[in-house]
Amino acid sequence: MTDDKLHNIRHSLAHLLGASVLELWPEAKNTIGPAVDNGFYYDFDDINLSESELPKIEKKMKEILKKWNGFSHQEVSEKEAKEHFKNNPYKLELIEEIVKSKQKITLYTSGDFTDLCRGGHVENMNELKNAGWKLSRIAGAYWRGDEKNKMLTRIYGLAFETKEKLEEYEKMMIEAEKRDHRKLGKELEIFDFEDEIGPGLPLWLPNGGAMIEELEKLAKETEFENEYVRVKTPHITKEALYLRSGHLPYYKESMFPPMEYEGGKYYLKAMNCPHHHKIFGVRKRSYKELPLRLAEYGTNYRHEKSGELFGLMRVRSLNMNDAHIYCTKEQFASEFKKVNEMYMKYFKIFGIDKYVMRFSTHDPKKLGEKYVDESKLWLETEEMVRNVLVESKIPFVEIPNEAAFYGPKIDVQVWSAIGREFTLATNQVDFAVPKKFDLTYTSKDGKEETPLCIHRAPLGTHERFIGFLIEHYAGNFPFWLAPIQVVVIPVLEKHNESAEKIYKLLRKEGIRAKLENGDENFGKKIRSAKNMRVPYFIIIGDKDISAGKVTLESRDKGNLGQMTEEEVLRLSRKHIDERTS
Repeated sequence: MTDDKLHNIRHSLAHLLGASVLELWPEAKNTIGPAVDNGFYYDFDDINLSESELPKIEKKMKEILKKWNGFSHQEVSEKEAKEHFKNNPYKLELIEEIVKSKQKITLYTSGDFTDLCRGGHVENMNELKNAGWKLSRIAGAYWRGDEKNKMLTRIYGLAFETKEKLEEYEKMMIEAEKRDHRKLGKELEIFDFEDEIGPGLPLWLPNGGAMIEELEKLAKETEFENEYVRVKTPHITKEALYLRSGHLPYYKESMFPPMEYEGGKYYLKAMNCPHHHKIFGVRKRSYKELPLRLAEYGTNYRHEKSGELFGLMRVRSLNMNDAHIYCTKEQFASEFKKVNEMYMKYFKIFGIDKYVMRFSTHDPKKLGEKYVDESKLWLETEEMVRNVLVESKIPFVEIPNEAAFYGPKIDVQVWSAIGREFTLATNQVDFAVPKKFDLTYTSKDGKEETPLCIHRAPLGTHERFIGFLIEHYAGNFPFWLAPIQVVVIPVLEKHNESAEKIYKLLRKEGIRAKLENGDENFGKKIRSAKNMRVPYFIIIGDKDISAGKVTLESRDKGNLGQMTEEEVLRLSRKHIDERTS
């Protein structure tokens, strides 16, 4: 089944939901009901429901569906539309917007239910009868997603092509709940949020700090091999920088309000690119210096709405594996290909088998409004990106009207071990902003040329990537990444001295070891290590000491038997050097 057909099933079910709620509660006001990634929803005002009502609504949906024969549509005037929805202020607001945008006003009807709609429905009602769908939950949602507006009642539904597909999805979600990064992140002491600090501002605990160090080490090693140079930029900047870059007009709603200081306005850094442009421009550049690859794990701050914050996946403080590559047009294909190869390397390390590049292009009708007004450069740059993706045989889908304001972009979609989709990272091409910063290099023939800029972040942000990894591994991180790699557990107090000796040896070799020599009994120490999903446990008792060895147990493989200290160190170093479990 195509994406369009599945979208139409979900959208049609939203209509069915709207009709059912209004039949059960005529006083309710229906607002909008779109299709979403796993189903559909509809928002209502003047109604107060609990999830105990969902079976009742589902039953009504099935009753009404038997009477529906299809969708008919009609184009109406502004006056006719307003008359039809005269008692619904939400629909009247939408009609006003349609009129202002000079679009046609269309109504779609099925049975006794008519809705303001642009279309996109099933052609045959059997598609709904054969689909797998159910209502899933009720939540609150602000009208138009704006916290200043009224809170509405949102009813969510799941919908897939078949009942079997719905069952598969539900099984995946049960497993995902067990792997929820918010739950495991707390249990494994990786991160925390505190009211006194603020929503969306994570605190990284020691275990999370260890993971961050390992990810940065991986990125820095990889980037060093690929001849990146590291830079560092401040967390705040003057308003003038974002006015010059163009971010303020296009991106202001996602930035924190400015601070008044010394007669001017300062913003928390929302992105690193303008700062890197300034670094490129500190002096004249020659073509011999290109490509110039500037890398930084930069801390950014985004003013995400409270209702959209979600654990580590949507935060207000984020640390980005950022870099900007300044190159000539002739170098672009090679550089863009190398960035994609870096993604492939990371996918292999983290066991990511399923992925797709989401290639976002511009809408020619929105030049000067949503996108930089450079028609020729848009078409030229998009073709360059498209060619590299095709030649590299990387799976991609092309999505219109979702590019960055300064150029086409790629969002990297990956699937976790249980099949859940995540947006992991981004890769963007910028043909416009370097010109705004007067960035130039001297070409071979002595002319001043403006470089292209590739924005890339293969590991995304620490926040989103670690959130993904928690679910992907279910907290059972590979040895090299695990916050605590080895726990040393003496069987009895008399074994503490031998346990401390090997603990210190492990630490000296750079292995993140923990010594459990407290007053708890042996069984409790083992359970604690297992609960923290530590890859290896070293157990030391009488038999081990007399043999001059230790007993090594693996989280994943069970008891590995007795080993010498040197064998344990060699095995540990192998996991670290090769970045394996």
